[in-house]
Amino acid sequence: MRLIFMGTPEFSIPTLNALVKSQHNVLCVYTQPPRAAGRGKKTHLSAVHSRAHELGLPVKTPNNLNNSVDIDEFAELKPDAVIVVAYGQILPEKILKIPKKGCINIHASLLPRWRGAAPIHRAIISGDHETGICIMSMELGLDTGPIIAQERTPILKSDTTRELSSRLAFLGSEMLIKVLTYPQNINMIKQSEEGVTYAKKINKIEARIDWSLSADRVECLVRGLSNFPGAWTMHNGVRLKLLDAELVEKNGPIGTIIDESGVVACGSNAIRILSIQRPGKAEQDWKSFTHGYQINHADTLN
Repeated sequence: MRLIFMGTPEFSIPTLNALVKSQHNVLCVYTQPPRAAGRGKKTHLSAVHSRAHELGLPVKTPNNLNNSVDIDEFAELKPDAVIVVAYGQILPEKILKIPKKGCINIHASLLPRWRGAAPIHRAIISGDHETGICIMSMELGLDTGPIIAQERTPILKSDTTRELSSRLAFLGSEMLIKVLTYPQNINMIKQSEEGVTYAKKINKIEARIDWSLSADRVECLVRGLSNFPGAWTMHNGVRLKLLDAELVEKNGPIGTIIDESGVVACGSNAIRILSIQRPGKAEQDWKSFTHGYQINHADTLN
């Protein structure tokens, strides 16, 4: 089939790779425009943009697709189908109607739970025990289309968003190739009207750790926001990101480091910091971090 691929972050790349290796023809890649990021505010290509260049594929980066010029350009490619994986824009109706076999989306949740932008983050933060991949036929609503295929997978106690994203990305790519290879097996199922939840984007304010919460909730927040944007806390005016943690059955003054191995007391029980990052430095384990940063037993995080 003649395909247009639409995606932006690292999560999208396994699917792009799988399509290029398949018998299908990837006509063009659509991704978000280059953005200024980092301390120097240098312009960076998206992960998909960089990978598409490596694969020798043409790339388009419209700011939005709600104008006649971009829509006409899209239509001129004459795609049989459009594959969408974390593209980052809602597609207008005119775009959805262009491909003869529709627009197919890979979504990292068990729909209708966690429709929206951050389903993996929200599943871990909320303490969900399982998640999965839904391959969905797109329509105008936000992740409301009928399900083409679905697979479940457990969320491990040790899973961070980074690790779970990697597993789900490869699962989604494998599922999509099966869907495209065996269209005769497709039996689309309408989504349930029950159990609908929305995975809104993460904002920096909610990423700040509230040490008065239970250790369970703090640990889920740390794992759920790893490695972006990162759950954070303050120590002597320095903002520290916590990127991995584990539960510990200890208690003490809230927000206080109660053990030299990086155990911090929460509202109930405690967490041990396994991975931490300070501004301008790489991620480190707790022991390595304390060799280069002055932080003491009985210090308070807030």
